Amino acid sequence: MTWPLLFLLFSSFAFSHAQLTLDYYAKTCPQFDSIVRDISQQKQTEFPATAAATLRVFFHDCAVDGCDASILIKPTAFNKSELDYDINHSLAGDAFDLITRIKTAVELACPGVVSCADILATATRNLIVITGGPHYKVQLGRKDSLVSNVSNVEAHLTRANATVDLMINKFQSMGFDVKDMVVLIGGGHTIGFVHCKEFAHRIFPTPDPTMNPILVERLRKMCANYTSNNDMSAFLDVISPGNFDNVLFKNLMKGIGVLGSDQLLYSDPRTKPFVELYANNAIAFANDFAQAMEKVSVYQVKIGQQGEVRKRCDSINHI
Repeated sequence: MTWPLLFLLFSSFAFSHAQLTLDYYAKTCPQFDSIVRDISQQKQTEFPATAAATLRVFFHDCAVDGCDASILIKPTAFNKSELDYDINHSLAGDAFDLITRIKTAVELACPGVVSCADILATATRNLIVITGGPHYKVQLGRKDSLVSNVSNVEAHLTRANATVDLMINKFQSMGFDVKDMVVLIGGGHTIGFVHCKEFAHRIFPTPDPTMNPILVERLRKMCANYTSNNDMSAFLDVISPGNFDNVLFKNLMKGIGVLGSDQLLYSDPRTKPFVELYANNAIAFANDFAQAMEKVSVYQVKIGQQGEVRKRCDSINHI
């Protein structure tokens, strides 16, 4: 599943980060960790696409005005929310269902205490671990956003056909270097899937010469009716789609990257060394991904009066 390539540390990172703590709910909601862990495990067991879906929603949330659960707010007759943006139309329902399940449970245990933003950040980390990825620290104490506007999205999400120049420029302008970019893309796509329409131009009518012919043949069969069935999709890691591992990078070295923007990472001299590093060193990939995710998870968090703790994750309280 694709996700946006735009994450940064903003100028007041040190300030906002200092307001968060690892034990934020130790006294006010001691059941928080166990509730998120148990429900995430149950949901992933029932619906194995949950991890990929939640990771994508998390990235789409953080990329637009920070990690504040603004992506969860449903549009109304009076406001077009971030979910109205076309790229967000394909966000999978399993992620939203997971957050709703967790929110319901924590509201029963400790009403009005736990933010949806903290739930999303923690559940994402737990699902990464469940699928074989690295554990990393999730600071807590985020508040939920008070707004969600479709007009805020365009400048922050990139599409599946992005060039390396565009990806690098976006990341660097927002505070992440090339290594961060490559490791976050790889981590986001190792358990992800993508709708056929996002890569159809690589297989129809003339195959992309950089793509492995066997992969082209399989994707053509899989996506034969993609124009009439918008839900048709393919795994981004065609070898081990259910495991959070470094195989995606190995695939790129063999020409079996599904997305053109992924495959370009192996052909560009600025990104190729990192693809090779992570393909050959699973530990380096896990460590660097964990570090990058810790930075992403505190991007433009809301604290104090900047936000609220929503009663429902899909609606602002005063609504």
